[in-house]
Amino acid sequence: MKKTGLGRGLDALLPESSDLENTVSMIAVTELDRNPDQPRREFDEASLQALADSIRQAGVLQPLLVVEKNGRYRIVAGERRFRAARIAGLDAVPCIVRDFTPAEQMEAALIENLQREDLNPIEEAAAMKQFMESCGYTQEQAAKKLGKSRPAVANSLRLLTLPETVRQDVIAGRISAGHARVLAGIEDEKRQIALAQLVILEGLSVRALEKLAAQPEASLPKPKPAPRPLPLELQDMESRMRETFGLRTMFKGNRKHGKIILQYESEDDLERLYQCLERLEKL
Repeated sequence: MKKTGLGRGLDALLPESSDLENTVSMIAVTELDRNPDQPRREFDEASLQALADSIRQAGVLQPLLVVEKNGRYRIVAGERRFRAARIAGLDAVPCIVRDFTPAEQMEAALIENLQREDLNPIEEAAAMKQFMESCGYTQEQAAKKLGKSRPAVANSLRLLTLPETVRQDVIAGRISAGHARVLAGIEDEKRQIALAQLVILEGLSVRALEKLAAQPEASLPKPKPAPRPLPLELQDMESRMRETFGLRTMFKGNRKHGKIILQYESEDDLERLYQCLERLEKL
């Protein structure tokens, strides 16, 4: 399965590989500042701990990208590695110092997160909107910069019009970006919320949601009573699997028996799952 490109890609903002060794500097973590324009707002604690464990064993394998400002260094790309390095107790981390305009800083931070699929759909949409507003870009210009189609950018931005409760469901992974795009096409806010609840309670596919969205409101089925909440350890496992596989994950059952549902909606989802399984086989 092929990998898709993303605009110029983050590599275009980095030195040539042959010069990389000479451009990497070890910078104390106390001299690094987080980027206030970091697109990613949610950092899964279990995932950070796993990365910290890896860093303790092998160190930080990929340098952070930073800019110097007033004698300190602002992180442009690599905040997740920075956070994990602090958890791991490192005093310094490898960094590449570059001169970036504010627009280039935002572009690099957004591209890194999109390339690594680290952003949830709402974070991605909010980052695109901020990117466009800060740089004065049209949807078409932003799409070209990010290696996306203009309709893809437009569909992503529409997610920001969803009710807050539905946006939180997307952020938590209870409904997928595909579900959210269908809901964003519905004008009635109450109907959006009701259909989102159906998706969560019934485990509806995107195609099933599309059929329901096309029906009159009176014909919508009533949702079943909410199931009992999962035990905390299963909730944690569900969250970690969602973070690891990048797929909508649902646990049904209890500690003794149940089932795990991994839902994919595109070839990219299958590719991501395939790569995760390959990595597990090599352990």
